[in-house]
Amino acid sequence: MLDKYITEPKIAYFSMEIGLNDEIPTFSGGLGVLAGDTVKSAADLILPFVPVTLISRKGYFRQELDSKGHQIEHPAIWDPSKLLKKTGEKISLTMEGRSVFIQSWVYFVESPRGGSSIPVIYLDTDLPENSPEDRTLTDYLYGGDDAYRLKQEALLGIGGVRMLRKLGFKIKKYHMNEGHAAFLTLELLHKFKKDIEAVWDESQIWDFEAVKDLCVFTTHTPVEAGHDKFSYELYNKVLGDYFPEKILKKLAGDNKINMTLLGFNLSKYVNGVAKKHGEVSKSMFPGYQINAITNGVHSYTWTCESMKKIFDKYLPGWANEPEIFVRVGAIPDDELWGAHMEAKKKLIDYVNSVSSADMDYETLTFGFARRATAYKRADLLFTDFKRLEKIGTGKIQLVYAGKAHPRDTVGKQLIEKIFSYAEQLKDKIKIAFIQNYNMEIALKLVSGVDVWLNTPLRPLEASGTSGMKATHNGVMNFSVLDGWWIEGHIEGFTGWSIGPAPTDISPDNNMNKIDAEDLYQKLENVIIPLYYNDRKTWVRMMQNAIGKNAYYFNSHRMMRRYVTEAYIR
Repeated sequence: MLDKYITEPKIAYFSMEIGLNDEIPTFSGGLGVLAGDTVKSAADLILPFVPVTLISRKGYFRQELDSKGHQIEHPAIWDPSKLLKKTGEKISLTMEGRSVFIQSWVYFVESPRGGSSIPVIYLDTDLPENSPEDRTLTDYLYGGDDAYRLKQEALLGIGGVRMLRKLGFKIKKYHMNEGHAAFLTLELLHKFKKDIEAVWDESQIWDFEAVKDLCVFTTHTPVEAGHDKFSYELYNKVLGDYFPEKILKKLAGDNKINMTLLGFNLSKYVNGVAKKHGEVSKSMFPGYQINAITNGVHSYTWTCESMKKIFDKYLPGWANEPEIFVRVGAIPDDELWGAHMEAKKKLIDYVNSVSSADMDYETLTFGFARRATAYKRADLLFTDFKRLEKIGTGKIQLVYAGKAHPRDTVGKQLIEKIFSYAEQLKDKIKIAFIQNYNMEIALKLVSGVDVWLNTPLRPLEASGTSGMKATHNGVMNFSVLDGWWIEGHIEGFTGWSIGPAPTDISPDNNMNKIDAEDLYQKLENVIIPLYYNDRKTWVRMMQNAIGKNAYYFNSHRMMRRYVTEAYIR
């Protein structure tokens, strides 16, 4: 089954979550969907790639929202046997003094071009030879307490390396997508242990440089809480003498095991996911060389059917050469607008079928969909409630979506606030919040709204790939200048900014007030008048979003940069 895939050395891509489609719900949001887009581009570009992840049998969670917006979480249970194939191979590792056995499954990601596929390896502990507790270790994505998380990360990093060996893969690079897989570096150190009989310093027996030459590390978060840390007491309890604590403290920190530091210290190439994020990461981890490869999205996956048709007609080859989007001017205005309206009607019909919003096709429609958490500021638009009511009554409608992490109380409260605002404005501005945000809903949203709204608190947006998806469908961004939008924004040309540029911000600024003021001013005086009074310029901006943004912010360009800068350098 895997014989043809083990004939040449591979790039092993380790990610706690990989979002390929909604049938395999082993992802929570942007990080996982980006990983899925990475794999799809690797298949299109015929790269020697083998991703490794956990099977997450009960997924992240299925979101249910009641009439007040209270979030209820349900397991997203799926049956791997219907979509994946068992490899027949098993490995084990010792945790808490007992052997934990891991089996592997494989899913083949086929390129839409045909003739190329990528095997994705899923690790699974649901085996009869394991204890009941250990059988559940690959059930929930980001579930449980610190012990559960540490065990999962050991399974991914240590178990993943062992499984690839067992399956016969020869690996020339190990790419860690965030710190969750950083324990793989310790497993590699065991492999490259020097045969020295007498040393004055135990660290001499570990070949750090050999491991560094093999490893690439991508950090995705400028939020301190996003960097996993574990106590040495917990590490010793779970992994015992797997790797000497004294040496580990030099690699991962004296007080706690910082998984990001561990990855940094044992990788020759480290990068952030946008130019600004690279700078922020350097300030968080001074002394490290942190490069920047700005994220991208898989063009074919994130373009709606109506847009695909006109791209195929006027820009043949666009799906595998997104650079062709620079020729978007070849598409007649009326056909581009017609394709957009087809997508918009599909979205509005869907929204009306799952809510009581009673939206219409003609009203200027904004979309806001991402993880519900405080720094995303989903409620910034409602800062001055009366002003929004005055500006937007009868002129705009809003579609929201997004999940809050089960332990994120503030994120859950944000969803409830949106529901409350929707009720208060129901006779003036139509607002809907779509439950259980997933890839299918995301495509409807990014292609069907007229404007994509993004309001993060700077500099906490590492990248922000949803806005890139919107541009593939001719949808302009209205966003705070953070993450990728700093690079993609040309005011009044590809979209609009919210608030000042990052260089104009001082710690004393009240950014909520400043950003809200700019948002209202542009909404009232620029965006609404342009939509209703100047269709020609609006369509020209749609073309610019495709020709200036989608042509660059795609995962084909991103992967070509990883190959030249990280994998073969």
